[in-house]
Amino acid sequence: MHSLAAKLNETLQRENPHVFAMLSDLGKLIYFPKEGILSQSAEAKAKGHKYNATIGIALENGQPMHLDVIQSTLSAYNPKDLYEYAPPAGKPELRAAWRKKMIEEHPSLADKTFGNPIVTNALTHGLSVVADLFAGPGDAVILPDKNWENYELTFSIRRGAELVYYPLYNADMKFNAAGLRDAILAQKEKGKAIVVLNFPNNPTGYTPGIEEGKQIVAALKEAAEAGINIVAVTDDAYFSLFFEDSMRESLFAELCGLHPRVLPVKVDGATKEEYVWGFRVGFITYGAANDAVLAALEQKTLGIIRATISSGPHPSQTFVLHALNAPEFQAQKQEKFEIMKRRANRVKELLDSGRFDDAWTYYPFNSGYFMCLKLKTVNAEELRTHLLEKYGVGTIALGDTDLRIAFSCIEEEQIEDLFNLVYSGVKDLQGQQ
Repeated sequence: MHSLAAKLNETLQRENPHVFAMLSDLGKLIYFPKEGILSQSAEAKAKGHKYNATIGIALENGQPMHLDVIQSTLSAYNPKDLYEYAPPAGKPELRAAWRKKMIEEHPSLADKTFGNPIVTNALTHGLSVVADLFAGPGDAVILPDKNWENYELTFSIRRGAELVYYPLYNADMKFNAAGLRDAILAQKEKGKAIVVLNFPNNPTGYTPGIEEGKQIVAALKEAAEAGINIVAVTDDAYFSLFFEDSMRESLFAELCGLHPRVLPVKVDGATKEEYVWGFRVGFITYGAANDAVLAALEQKTLGIIRATISSGPHPSQTFVLHALNAPEFQAQKQEKFEIMKRRANRVKELLDSGRFDDAWTYYPFNSGYFMCLKLKTVNAEELRTHLLEKYGVGTIALGDTDLRIAFSCIEEEQIEDLFNLVYSGVKDLQGQQ
């Protein structure tokens, strides 16, 4: 084991041995090199006032070398904010701006201890970092039965973890906090669980209410008090898109400082929140009781980033930073929110009209990009392929009965036609039975 990794491990063992025990074998071995190309380049950048012949970029006339065919379309930006490598942790100004945004959107964070957001190559990369640091063969990753399929690739296929499912909804069609609690407590013998909390949920578009949120926090605390170390991952991909009564803050805020055996990890990003899917700018933020633990986790995270992508794209970080600092940002974001809310409300209005009750029910939704139908009479995959072939309508089949529909990408005036076509598809298949 490298001496730097050993030193980070010693810090975690001293400051919070529960967090150290959460690390995977890779998580224990990883470190961010303090010596070598990066550190020598940083020293040369600070002191090499005559010539700096260290970093692998090309300079011309004191600026990063660039092509006019690219710069001419980006003339509003200084070349140094586009072409140079971004630091492995991301642009410092962007990290500070995202942290400020987090505090503004989460009043509960005001008196909590949490780290500086680290820039990732969007949310999938952030989740992959979590998997690398904390998940290994046999570790339990606890998920609702309705979840994003990429979790399986990220935690199970890549890292060998065991996926443990519980029903997302209880009998009252509320969040199943009791099922979550039981799934975590079932890991008592292992002594460790990775819990993924994704709200608004993909695929259902459901976010728990305030009381349900309290039940989730209580379930994690009970499990921690029972001696289970919990990596509590809040996948906040669709954060802020809350259209009805629900929690308005990520559970990350409530989990910070909850218990020494609970490590909150917030994975979020500009991807969905700021409608910049192709920019690939995400963040990973840790909550811990002291700065030494946060510093050690940051160094290990930077080690994973350095070993995989080296650093995230600089231009998109610059673009997101520009947006966050723009005076028009909040007004423009609110405008898009209202469009999304109207689409969600139109979907619910149609589904509650009774016109389609013989064909499906729907799972509760109140946020995000999606909703899910529960088909009564036909198979979801058969309906999906039929809709494509006959009507040119794309949907996502999940299991035998569930059909996910992304209202986010359908204009409000087209939503009724979309559901009429889905209904026609159901009727077509019923006629073939």
